[in-house]
Amino acid sequence: MSEKDAAPGALALIEALVNTLDVETGADRLDTADGRAEFGLTEAEVPDARALREALRTACLAHAGHRPPHSAASPLDRLLAEAPLRVTVDAAGAAALCPVADPAGLTARVASAIARAAADGTWARLKACEAEDCRWAYYDRSPAGRRRWCSMAVCGARAKMRTYRAKRG
Repeated sequence: MSEKDAAPGALALIEALVNTLDVETGADRLDTADGRAEFGLTEAEVPDARALREALRTACLAHAGHRPPHSAASPLDRLLAEAPLRVTVDAAGAAALCPVADPAGLTARVASAIARAAADGTWARLKACEAEDCRWAYYDRSPAGRRRWCSMAVCGARAKMRTYRAKRG
């Protein structure tokens, strides 16, 4: 993914976290010291980070129109309920939700990032690829905001080819 394609601002943290797992191969960057260091995690914090990652992936899938059939409450909502945030106001009078602790834990940083992205209207454009063997998080920059795949050249082309073959077969 190029920098041009990366999610803007605070969403970059969330996109990076969701994309620590390669669904197709099962490779998980949180299994490596470098991957954990990228998010300031200890080995003991990895299970909670994985739960947060998958809850974020579910939210990204919902942004792309894929809502789980049985969910009344969002798992992400439950995880973020314990994120210690506070309102800050800068010299220009702009308000923001920021983590209470310094350094902030991953959940609080994610909660703050979601709050900022929701405020600037970018949260709903962070999506997860429709392809079941991919589920990569991507930022939808299409004018209508209706992109379905992380890459039209790869996942989109595969899906269209499957549809074409199904119609011919």
